[in-house]
Amino acid sequence: MKLLHIDSSILGEASASRQIGADLVAALVRTNPELDIAYRDLASAPPAHLDASVLQAVRGDIAELNDTQRAERAYNDTLVEEFLAADIVVMGAPMYNFSVPTQLKAWLDRLAVPGKTFRYTETGPVGLAGGKTVYIVSSRGGKLAGTAAETAMDHQEAYLKTMLGFFGISDVTIIRAEGLAMGTEARDEALHTAASEIVKVSARKAA
Repeated sequence: MKLLHIDSSILGEASASRQIGADLVAALVRTNPELDIAYRDLASAPPAHLDASVLQAVRGDIAELNDTQRAERAYNDTLVEEFLAADIVVMGAPMYNFSVPTQLKAWLDRLAVPGKTFRYTETGPVGLAGGKTVYIVSSRGGKLAGTAAETAMDHQEAYLKTMLGFFGISDVTIIRAEGLAMGTEARDEALHTAASEIVKVSARKAA
């Protein structure tokens, strides 16, 4: 069984999502020591954002690509194949300005390849990457979950669930830590809540 661990926080060792994601992966490995782990740090090695040249490289006829675009296609194929091969994905996804890090958005844009992760039909799009379990490690400086502002301001978790659903993935669990910038007590409480959720996940996997 393969696990793909994605980090996207730009905060390095100060990142809550990196800490929680690492703890979650460690817990999953304890329940299944045979897990084959692949790791990708999108902050330290970010995919280039889509522009006209990259989009052609990703989706165009390979016979029409120049050498730079062919290299880009090969890189993109690696990202897609790595994602498709994973049975479990742990995605570190902090909230930046009500959305996801630009590096994480670039990665998801790269995964959205017709015929690979989705296809269009007469009745609409169909996801091709189903059957995975995805854990979104969501970290936030403030508190939004369950508030009146959540619908208007959450373009992080809602966006990620939409993209995963578009790829055909419905088994999505959110490990959330919010209020991280609201003082030491709030941060400690958020990390404790996330740790408790990891324990629950481990118990379900071990059952």
